[in-house]
Order: sequence, then structure tokens, then C-alpha cells
Amino acid sequence: MKLNLNVIKVVLGIIIVVLAYMLYESLMKPVRFEKAMKARESVVINRLLDLRNSEQIYKQLNGKYMANFDTLITFLRTSDIPIVKKVADPSDTTFSRTIIDTVGYVKVADSLFGNRQNFSLDSLQYIPFTNGKKFDAQAGTMERGGVTVPVFQISAPYEVFLKGLDKQLVINHIKSQVDLERFPGLKVGSMEEPSTDGNWE
Repeated sequence: MKLNLNVIKVVLGIIIVVLAYMLYESLMKPVRFEKAMKARESVVINRLLDLRNSEQIYKQLNGKYMANFDTLITFLRTSDIPIVKKVADPSDTTFSRTIIDTVGYVKVADSLFGNRQNFSLDSLQYIPFTNGKKFDAQAGTMERGGVTVPVFQISAPYEVFLKGLDKQLVINHIKSQVDLERFPGLKVGSMEEPSTDGNWE
């Protein structure tokens, strides 16, 4: 009888440990998911910010946005932007007028990314954590207040760059965004309004 009681105590002890571990895991799984998701979002956001800056310079020089990554990357690699300085107009005795003087040119890519070591222009089009899936890019125009304005949107769905994390938690997160009528991922710009904001801002 004493032996049976000891066996029961050992079994109960094992059950308690297993239940405690299961409870801990059930509490920690969403915490680990949230941490991993935020880490991935941060990397994707930085890539989207680089793309937004690239699109804005492209528009300044070409009057429109570009949805084709090959064209955009070629533009970054080969196009020049002027380096200008403002100087006082020597014919103006009040020193209120200035002259903009072009002192040289620099490649667009060097202007945007020149201070980054080992930066690859070709990597801009790819969503991090996806083994080569490209961002979805759109560009066009829309009417706003009787004026035609250029618009663009570059996006990365959660289902693409969160792949490999807990599948059910990814599904739950996407559903929560859809229920709130939000884009289920990260995006910059909009095809519905003239905005260059990111949906995380």
C-alpha cells in the first residue's frame, strides 16, 4: 500500500510538472510570436522606407511614380541628381535674394544609400524573410480636387513575411486586421488617396 502511495505521488508530481509546462507554453507562445513578428516588421518597414525614398526621388525627376522594380533600380543606379548651394545674389544690395548654383552631381543610389556598407540595390525589391518574394508595387494617377496626381503603393502581406511563425497565430493576426478593415500586412503609399504614408505610421 505504501509503495502504491509513493507511485501515485510520483505520477501526480509528473502530471503537475507537465501541466505547469503546458500552461507556461500556452502563455509564452503568443509572447514569442509577438516578439518575432515585431522583429520582422521592423526589417520590412525599413525596406519599405527605402522604397518610398526611391519612389519620391523618381517622381521628382520624372513626374510620376514607378511600379516596375527593374526600371526603378536602374534609375537609382544610373541617374544623377544635382548638388546645389544657395549663394547671395551679388547684384542685390539688400541680400534678400539668393541664387541656386549647381556645384556637381551625384548618383541617386549614392545619395540615398551611399553611407551603408554592403548595401545591395537589387535587394530592394524583395520582401525580407521570404526567400525571394517581391513586394507588390502599383503606380498610377488619380483625380483629387480636379487635379490629376500621381500615386503609388508598395505592400507586403503578413501571410508572406510571417511564414514560418506559428501558423494559427499568423491566421489570427491577419483576421484581426481584416476585422478592423485594415490592410493585412505592411504597406507604404496608397492607390486610393494621394498619400506616401506607411500604414504603421
